[in-house]
Amino acid sequence: MTELRPSPAIGHLLALVAGVLTTLTASPFELWWLGPIAAGLIYLGIHALTPGQAALKGWIYGVGLFGSGASWVYVSIHDYGYTGVPLALFLTTLFVCAMALFFAATLWLYRLLTGPRLAVLTFAGAWVLGEWLRTWLFTGFPWLLLGSAHVDSPLAPWAPIGGVYALSLITVLSGTLAIEFLRRRWWAAAPIAALWLAPLALPDQWTEPAGSPLRVALLQGNLPQLIKWTPEGRRIAANTYLEMTRDQPDDIDLIVWPEAALPMFEDEALPILERAQSNLAPGSALLTGILQREGRGLYYNSVIGIGDTEGEYRKAHLVPFGEYLPLERWLRGTIAFFDLPMPAMTRGPSDQPPIQAVGTTIGNAICYEIIYADLVANRARDAELILTVSNDTWFGESIGPLQHLQMARLRALENGRYVVRATSNGVTAIIDDQGRVIARAPQFETIALTGEAVPMQGLTPFTRTGSWPAWLLAALLVVPGLRLPRRGHATTRT
Repeated sequence: MTELRPSPAIGHLLALVAGVLTTLTASPFELWWLGPIAAGLIYLGIHALTPGQAALKGWIYGVGLFGSGASWVYVSIHDYGYTGVPLALFLTTLFVCAMALFFAATLWLYRLLTGPRLAVLTFAGAWVLGEWLRTWLFTGFPWLLLGSAHVDSPLAPWAPIGGVYALSLITVLSGTLAIEFLRRRWWAAAPIAALWLAPLALPDQWTEPAGSPLRVALLQGNLPQLIKWTPEGRRIAANTYLEMTRDQPDDIDLIVWPEAALPMFEDEALPILERAQSNLAPGSALLTGILQREGRGLYYNSVIGIGDTEGEYRKAHLVPFGEYLPLERWLRGTIAFFDLPMPAMTRGPSDQPPIQAVGTTIGNAICYEIIYADLVANRARDAELILTVSNDTWFGESIGPLQHLQMARLRALENGRYVVRATSNGVTAIIDDQGRVIARAPQFETIALTGEAVPMQGLTPFTRTGSWPAWLLAALLVVPGLRLPRRGHATTRT
């Protein structure tokens, strides 16, 4: 049993299974221990494949992963994109197949440029470099990164040191080492034990309170997305959030409305915001997501404040097909999905200062931005608290909001900061500096979630450096196994 070498057909089937297993590591399933198994199944037999066969294996893995883990794309396109079932299925399939190409490219290059020498290391490094590529290419889609599942695992203490990509690297290394162990290479047990036991010796606290806890109220309006931008929807939104704000007790320091809580531009919402301010207790503040317009053709997805606040935030990382339309000249007017009644958003600056509210510096990440580890670390360096507002209504009743929450939890752990998360219909939550959810509102209810969030000071190693040390380590692991491409296919051993 020293050699484990499935046939290419069996290996491709296992790759599909591995993709589904990776989805099961994430919320709501949270079976994090399946991560090394999934990585091991992809590693198994990889050196018996040609580069083309390896690319196919990677693509099949990606189809399994995104077909099961990003199924919420169908809900967004069909339920809220005014698209019929056949076309919604086609567009979802197209999305899944396109995203799977990242894994195809990773494994193709891996087999083309490396051999079996030190494969246990080179494979893990190549995997993380593939995740890095997926994070920024074509605006990036770092959803379902392998390390994201470990906010609750024994590996969690690595997060404040190396972030999500370090967790991915350790997860894949654990998988490759486990395969070598099954080949009776008993030495593999030692590094596995070191990787998983080392967190017991790591600090469990990198930051400390910067002041007294804030009493916060996160308002979840639960407004129907399909009527939100109609005149009726605007009236309902204004009445809902004004009434909920008026009902908050006087001891609340900070009230938060979610992303685009009022379906109108800031200049149109001024009378409503003035009424809301009149209902605030002295010395308190309200932050809300809202759309802004400036000059001709400049529109921003923003967070602004009233009461004891100063500053604003404009979303810097926009969502393609959600906040702007790539190839608009060709796509606009082709199908209803590309004609949603929203103006194209403009990117905010990348170096915006934090908002000041009730004596606390608050870093912001609007909706999709919270999944970008380095963007959030950049916001956290100068902030005592992280605020993320979101409109997860687009996910419907899918697993998307739960995956989104899990990634927000990891950002809290990576940076040693409380994260307060206000959403339109869930999951609204308060997350502590260890990534634990300490208060959570039920989904699909109109409710105000109240609790305490502690401003924190000090920086974790990850907040100081971001992800580049993990990316550099991944690259260094690949280097010893590099070889020049040559004719023929080296298949000496798996």
